[in-house]
Amino acid sequence: MEGLNQSTSIDFYMKAFDSHPELQPLFFTVFLIIYLAALLGNVVITTIIISDSRLHTPMYFFLINLSILDICCTTAAIPKILQIIQSKDKTISYSGCLAQLFIFSSALSTELILLAVMAYDRYVAICHPLHYSTMMSRRTCTLLAAAVWLLGAMNSTMHTTLILRLKFCQENTIRHFFCEIPPVLKAACSDTFINNVVIIMADVMLGMVCFLLTVISYTYIILTILRIRSAEKKKKAFSTCASHLTVVSLFYGGVIYTYVRPAFSSESEVDKVMSAVYAIISPVLNPIIYSLRNKEVINALKKLLNRNVVS
Repeated sequence: MEGLNQSTSIDFYMKAFDSHPELQPLFFTVFLIIYLAALLGNVVITTIIISDSRLHTPMYFFLINLSILDICCTTAAIPKILQIIQSKDKTISYSGCLAQLFIFSSALSTELILLAVMAYDRYVAICHPLHYSTMMSRRTCTLLAAAVWLLGAMNSTMHTTLILRLKFCQENTIRHFFCEIPPVLKAACSDTFINNVVIIMADVMLGMVCFLLTVISYTYIILTILRIRSAEKKKKAFSTCASHLTVVSLFYGGVIYTYVRPAFSSESEVDKVMSAVYAIISPVLNPIIYSLRNKEVINALKKLLNRNVVS
């Protein structure tokens, strides 16, 4: 089929729920609940941290950034999913698809780098506690956060720009929940070899480097904790990084599965499930993980609630 250039009006047909039309009301309800829960959880976490001066530390500063990214991630995907499920029109425009892809991939790559920075923060806190305030000063944290957001945006811009050079057919089917790089490339009519090569390079330079830095940080953290003699101090040290380690494990599993093998496998239902894990489920679980496993956050929440009740 002859490809059409970017100036032509192109629509993508989102074919994610067609195999189970009778379950679409259930899908709509589930996605709506997930979206509201993600928004509420991340807004609450951000509000708690901002309102309590005791939480104005580097770890919670980066946690606010994580909450903002989770909100961006779910907002980029779920509202359009709800619209597609609810309406008879199952299409998304070319420009709308690219905008969704850019926002989502930018949030994804930024979160990838941010988790590595948060691992470094825990490394400094546990392995170099006496120098923590100096090594993780406000200026350093601000520069790290700015670099994280900039690198994530640059990575997303690179992939989106390469997709702009592709030609797409008049009728395009994306067998996915939303416009993500791998399924969009599979819908292209022109050769995507360069795109796949760049994805693999980004996986190595960005994903694998961040993964290795996280592993190295936690290797030193574990070795330091094992040298602590007091069982109580061991428990306290581990509790400061347990939440982050849980989030990292959940996030990296889905991302590695989806992006490490973009050009070497066919579409499957497993792809959708793994994408849902890091794009939809993780933003819901992150606030829960950080609040339920963190006494400081729970105490700050109680303080905030008591203050509002009294007022």
